Amino acid sequence: MSCCSSDGTCSTTATATAPAAVTTVFAVSGMTCGHCEQSVGKALGALDGVQTVQVDLKNGLVTVASAAELDDETVRTAVDEAGYELTGRA
Repeated sequence: MSCCSSDGTCSTTATATAPAAVTTVFAVSGMTCGHCEQSVGKALGALDGVQTVQVDLKNGLVTVASAAELDDETVRTAVDEAGYELTGRA
C-alpha cells in the first residue's frame, strides 16, 4: 500500500505554516493627529520582529503583531523617542 495518490502527491508531505503572531495592544498618550499616528507606527514598525502596527488615534491604542512577545521597555523607548508616552498595555 502506498501513501501516494494517483496524481503523484504524497499524503505524508509536510506543509510549512508560519508561526502565529503575538498580538499586543499598548496605550499611548500624546497622539492627536495623523502625523502622530504615522510617527508611532513607523517607530514601532522598525522594531525587530514586528509584522504589523495599527494605530487607533481616537482611543490612544496601538495594536502590534510580532513574531514573538515584545519587551515593554523596548516598546517604551521607541514610543518615547518618537515623542509620545507609552502608558502601558491595554
